Amino acid sequence: NSFDRPGQTGCGKAERVEIMAEQTLTESAVLDCLRDVRDPEIGRTLGELNMLKRATVGPEASASVEVELPTPAYPNRGRIVESVKTALSAALPQVGKVDVTFSSDVKGKNAGGAIGLKVRNIIAVGSGKGGVGKSTVAACLAFGLKSYGASVGLMDADVYGPSIPHMLGVEGARPAAVEMKNASGQTFQRIEPVESGGVKVISMGFFVEPDKAVVWRGPMLHRAITQFLSQTDWGELDYLVIDMPPGTGDVSLTLSQTVGLAGAVVVCTPQQVALLDAVKAISMFRQVNIPVLGIVENMSGDIFGRGGAKKKAEELGVPFLGEVPIEAAIRVKGDEGAIADLFADDSPARAPLRHVCERTAIEIARQFLETPTMPSLEIL
Repeated sequence: NSFDRPGQTGCGKAERVEIMAEQTLTESAVLDCLRDVRDPEIGRTLGELNMLKRATVGPEASASVEVELPTPAYPNRGRIVESVKTALSAALPQVGKVDVTFSSDVKGKNAGGAIGLKVRNIIAVGSGKGGVGKSTVAACLAFGLKSYGASVGLMDADVYGPSIPHMLGVEGARPAAVEMKNASGQTFQRIEPVESGGVKVISMGFFVEPDKAVVWRGPMLHRAITQFLSQTDWGELDYLVIDMPPGTGDVSLTLSQTVGLAGAVVVCTPQQVALLDAVKAISMFRQVNIPVLGIVENMSGDIFGRGGAKKKAEELGVPFLGEVPIEAAIRVKGDEGAIADLFADDSPARAPLRHVCERTAIEIARQFLETPTMPSLEIL
């Protein structure tokens, strides 16, 4: 046989196993036996999702596998680790220590190219009524995604009540105008966004005095939103979070006509009157063909109750992205202009806020990966 050659003594059982292991445990063999492992969030195999980046085989039959996630905010990565180890031990019993590492490549529509945006995912954060903490959730979503390592922008489209500058501690900032050149050598101007904690921010609050009201009709609102999107130097972003005005109306129409949103997050409080308005917001997003990523229940707790948004999400067939409890730290940090501090290790609000960020990010990835790619037609 292949182990006993003429003129040589036969090798022992232990040596034969070692030789066979060297022949069987290869990088390609490791990848092959992992292609059918199902991603616990998307529900499709790692092979179908192209999540297997590479594999290496080391000494003592050890194996190292790199899995590429569709978002750095992927929830509970340990489930993938366990699935990979189980599959390898079943298919390649001679494998020794298994090391699973992760990288990420944010998936998205890149739908702002028509107006010059280099943003993979645009997320609208809306509500059916005011006073439910929509701007707080939008700011937390932006800084939460940034805390995972994503590149993030935050656009305050609530032109009538721009509260984002105050929450971020950049009240009074004035964005600069920068001169740029296109490929033809023509010069044009762009708005340089304000930066707060690594998040790029633009808001109507930067352009009006704090005590001045914005009294605009629809066309002026449309123009302002379009300028914020197309004339701001956002650079390359994984996520652009847009804080919408409360209610239903012009801004949603403008966004649906200008860019392709990854989806909308609807914020509401647990009580029935807020849920009724949240239903209207979901209906509005659906009417203008903006996907609904899910519902966030804010101010969840004894005062307003708990669980109403989750129940309503189930009734409407939309994901429930999590609940944010009534927590004094959230109000205090918002008032102090220190929203980013809510993601510090010792913050009592960190866990529920990170949960909302993870569920939102994975829902974006799921909807993108489940949307079939349209065939392209070549015109001769």
